[in-house]
Amino acid sequence: MSQDGAAIHLETSLGYLLKEASTALRLAMEEVLRPLGMTVTHYSCLELLAQRPGLSNSELARGAFVTRQSMNVLLQALERDGYVSRPSQAPVGKALPARLTPRGRRSLEKASRAVRSVEVRMLAGMTDAEQSDALRSLKSMVRSLRGGV
Repeated sequence: MSQDGAAIHLETSLGYLLKEASTALRLAMEEVLRPLGMTVTHYSCLELLAQRPGLSNSELARGAFVTRQSMNVLLQALERDGYVSRPSQAPVGKALPARLTPRGRRSLEKASRAVRSVEVRMLAGMTDAEQSDALRSLKSMVRSLRGGV
């Protein structure tokens, strides 16, 4: 039951449907990324660094929806494997800003095409107007849940 005493009906619960869509999207993304040797978190990290070079571990963790510890382990692996580079010493404070290497950029290009194919498949049954409405609605929901920030 919900807090106001009304029962939650899973077939009509927007929250439940969003979680179901999120899970289906993640599974589909994992499916296309696996042959590339990537996870969704790995891809998210590379995509964030491509769009915002120099993000710190904490900023990357927030953007990829993982803990700082998980992101630190991933960044160490990505650096070891030549996908990202980080300075040996922090330019300011303790943060070691990461940047994509050429290998990281090439890997991201393949992964981005794969992820885009999933997104195209997800939106295939919607008109351009419906896609715009969905985007606007989802952004509004995020804003509302974050307290209007």
